[in-house]
Amino acid sequence: MKNILIINAAHPFAHSGGRFNKTLAEFTANYYADREDINVRTVQIGDEYDPVAEVENFQWADVIIYHVPIWWFQVPFGFKEYIDQVFTAGHQNGIYRSDGRSRKNPAINYGTGGMLHGKKYVLTTSWNAPSTAFTMKGEFFQERSVDDGVMFGFHRMNAFTGMELIDTHHFYDMEKNADVPKELDKYNDFLKQLAL
Repeated sequence: MKNILIINAAHPFAHSGGRFNKTLAEFTANYYADREDINVRTVQIGDEYDPVAEVENFQWADVIIYHVPIWWFQVPFGFKEYIDQVFTAGHQNGIYRSDGRSRKNPAINYGTGGMLHGKKYVLTTSWNAPSTAFTMKGEFFQERSVDDGVMFGFHRMNAFTGMELIDTHHFYDMEKNADVPKELDKYNDFLKQLAL
């Protein structure tokens, strides 16, 4: 059996209703629902939660699938609070022991104190920005990809816990030019190639 934890990081705020990420999280849960070899749990950011129980979710999961809308080039504030609360509750309690360094030689081994080794994660992000903003010379993100740019710290955070990245999938131009059925078809192909 494989355990998959799906985290929908979207929550309503101002003009962002979180509809696409809600659709995406439901699509993912439904994709795995009929698989007898997979158990699924879901987390909806913005709902009430117990940080200690959420630590148990991370310990239970073999794979975490994060669905993250990008607000002002960061994760939504409710998701950041969730990470801060849950990962802090997981200090010496299932997520990380320490930063990995020793007092004898504090210059090395930073980021090696995670307790989630053997666990993996998948990241999706959704953007108002078009893909060309990341790839075209002279455009806003200076030819830096989502994973090597805005989400670099997010990937290092997961590595700090010991988790390993499986793959990422990014949805671009979702506010002005979204073709949700087409995007879900592409995402379905992405899930197939993950072969979880």
